[in-house]
Amino acid sequence: MNFWEILFNPAIVIVVLTFFSILIYYVRKVGYINSELMRLLYILKSFKKADLIFKFKELDDAIANNPYSANCWAEFKNTLVFSESLSLKDEKDGIIFENVSQSVESIQTTIDPIYFFNEETLITSKMNYKFIQAVPTILTGLGPLFTFLNIAIAFAGVNFSTQEATVQSISHLMASMQVAALVSVLAVGSAIIFIIIERILYNNKCKLPLNEVQEKIYKLFDNISSEKFLIELLKETKIQNNSLSNLLTTMPNQIKESLDGSLTKVLVPYLENLIFGVNKLQEKITKEKSKSDIVDDLF
Repeated sequence: MNFWEILFNPAIVIVVLTFFSILIYYVRKVGYINSELMRLLYILKSFKKADLIFKFKELDDAIANNPYSANCWAEFKNTLVFSESLSLKDEKDGIIFENVSQSVESIQTTIDPIYFFNEETLITSKMNYKFIQAVPTILTGLGPLFTFLNIAIAFAGVNFSTQEATVQSISHLMASMQVAALVSVLAVGSAIIFIIIERILYNNKCKLPLNEVQEKIYKLFDNISSEKFLIELLKETKIQNNSLSNLLTTMPNQIKESLDGSLTKVLVPYLENLIFGVNKLQEKITKEKSKSDIVDDLF
């Protein structure tokens, strides 16, 4: 059996085609994942933490419109806490603004971003990763499969009826054993090569860009636990309640002062003018009455 007959043996062809087909599929998937991760990283790098609270809508639209990261972004967005401001008046009746939480200076998340942006959501779910992990086992399994199949076929063709037939059978058996051994070597070798290529591509094209994406998200969004946020809200609620209590305490005095001021400045002068007018009217009536009495006495 010459070199070309061995090379184009069906078992060898199947092993080689299986290896290259799976390798091409994996390389294409890795290339797609790498391009999408770099695209996501480019979007994140175009925003700064200081301006994020004003440009969050732009970031939201850019990531949400990308099918690759839309699902994990939608879940992550539900954990975000925005800085809320209250409009208050200071002691001089000037309008001031106070944050609900004094430590909230940017958009915060109550859950670690790595829970949403990880290998499972951004890498392994975008390919049939369980199948990729099983490829070395499949390739290795093809070796013994075709080895024993070739040996079985070779033994089935052994003929000891004549000396010439015996020599041909032995020659055919040895050639089949050679092919069987080569199939096993190719199967195990292709499995090892695939493992090396898969690990190198996965680390350089997938894992490293993912780490950069996670690092950028950590820089954009501060992580605050739900418990800490609730404690801060409780603290601010107590401060607001105390301010309200002080306001209610001082309100009666303010009302009294305002009422006294109104009586002194408005009502008292009005009553004085009214009494003065009544006195003048009474004097006029008295004079008129006196004149009429004098006239009556004369006549």
